[in-house]
Amino acid sequence: MTGPSGALSLLGRLVDASNGTFLAADEQDRHWVYKPVAGEAPLWDFPTATLGHREVAAYHLSEELGLGLVPLTVWWEGPLGEGSVQRWVDGAPSELIDLLEPTAVDETWLPILTGLSGDDRPVVLAHRDDPRLRQLALFDAILNNSDRKASHVLSHDGALKGVDHGVSLHHHTKLRTVLWGWAGDPLTDDELALAARAAGIDAPLAPGLADEEWEAVTARAETLLAEGVMPQPSERWPSIPWPPM
Repeated sequence: MTGPSGALSLLGRLVDASNGTFLAADEQDRHWVYKPVAGEAPLWDFPTATLGHREVAAYHLSEELGLGLVPLTVWWEGPLGEGSVQRWVDGAPSELIDLLEPTAVDETWLPILTGLSGDDRPVVLAHRDDPRLRQLALFDAILNNSDRKASHVLSHDGALKGVDHGVSLHHHTKLRTVLWGWAGDPLTDDELALAARAAGIDAPLAPGLADEEWEAVTARAETLLAEGVMPQPSERWPSIPWPPM
């Protein structure tokens, strides 16, 4: 499948999204998440009218690296104009990331930060030491994902899918994620090979972004290869998206 079959029909708006985001169906009743350019709210730190292109580019980067982490995402002319459309994932946010009571955090969890719940109870943001999450964390580092919330990691048929990549691929470092549990860990041979593949990308994988943003992809991959460890939080940029869940 290369995209929707025929015209899209709007089924409703996804009201939790910060930008105009819609559930749509194609002529074969397949469901898609449609993000028209017209629904994008301007951001101070990202070029105007590029968020949908970043969604498409994230899909192509995932495919180029052989990861399959991002649902099929294409550029499309929809009922509200051009924008990105992503194949709907019939799944739920992964249970591999959670807010836990401190006593529930055992050796199977990697704690990220502590805080207070809405009713002032101590809680710990943590994720499992799971290889699927670690692969996603490395992909996010190459992608420069600025918004990896727990709700953006979906579980579907035993696999994980990452969604909502509109604020990624900036040429300045903006990595914000809840997946910091492996920060500073040595990269495995497979992870080094993945970084080397990303470092070898010599042309844009999708239209709509500046050349310097694609050049930054290879630069980040080269940094991973040179340092040989999973990325660590920057002191110059908030490292956790808000809200984290």
